[in-house]
Formats: sequence, structure tokens, C-alpha cells
Amino acid sequence: NPIEQEGTYPLPEAQMDRFLFKLVVGYSNRDELATIVDRTTRGERPEIEKVMDGEEIQRWQKLVREVILAPHVQDYLVRLTMATHPDGPHSVPITNEYVRWGSSPRGAQTLALTAKVQALLDGRFNVSFEDIRRMFLPAMRHRVLLNFEAQAEGIDTDRVLLEILEKVPEKGD
Repeated sequence: NPIEQEGTYPLPEAQMDRFLFKLVVGYSNRDELATIVDRTTRGERPEIEKVMDGEEIQRWQKLVREVILAPHVQDYLVRLTMATHPDGPHSVPITNEYVRWGSSPRGAQTLALTAKVQALLDGRFNVSFEDIRRMFLPAMRHRVLLNFEAQAEGIDTDRVLLEILEKVPEKGD
């Protein structure tokens, strides 16, 4: 929330890199706002039910790591990550023009693990190219830092990342 940032300091890039995702949440619509008001201004208390214990969470974490990430899909993930690096071997023109710093290895790790979770949620035990594409923006948008030219021209990180997705082919060299 930009209003809440007044009088605070932004986190350094190294600390931002530790967040799993950056989600963009817009304003609530009329029904959503009414629900928020109902839930937060009445005397009702929701019943909280435990759905997992620590052991079950650890079992799921282990299962996620066992999801198959085939070498050709992993190569796509790696090339997408490297395409965020200005003047790198896999960079695309928009990267070279507008990116100051690209993703760290932590971004590639996040992309791999969250794509594995997405595969499981879709009932599969292997990561697809589509899983990688679906996780790319939330996993990378806070790991790619734009330069002054991008800011001056009103270019946002999502635009750069979407063009990277468009330009980097599934099949590598």
C-alpha cells in the first residue's frame, strides 16, 4: 500500500528477494468491500479449524520437491531467468533497454518450486511449460529492477516480464 509507505524506507533489494511472490491486488469491488465490512465490523468471531499440523506440512514440502522438472522444462526456466539479466547471453531487447538488475538464483529456485506446486494443484506430478509461465510474473516482478529510462517512460516490471515470456522460446539452443 503506497500510502502506508509514507515515512518508511523501502526494503533493500536483497531483502525483497527473500519474498516468495509479489502479488498485485487492486481495489475491492462493491460486493467484496461489503463482505469486508460485514466480516470486520460485527461482533461475530469465525470458527478456526486446524487443517494441517507441522508433520503434514513437512510431508507436503517433501512431495513438492519430488515433482518432476524435466531437463527441457528446467532449461526454459533457466533461460527465462537469464533473460532478465541485461546484456546476458539470453537477454531480449527490452531487458537491455530497461532492466538495471535481473533476477538472482533465488528467483529461479522460486520459479521451480512454485511451478511444482502448480503442477500438483492441477493434479500432475510433472511441471509443464505453462506452469512456468503462470508462476513467472509473481515470482519475478520484485526481483527485476528497472532503470531510470523505464521509470521515465512509464514502463513497469510486468510489461518487461511479459515481453520476456513472449520472446524466449520453449525450446533452447
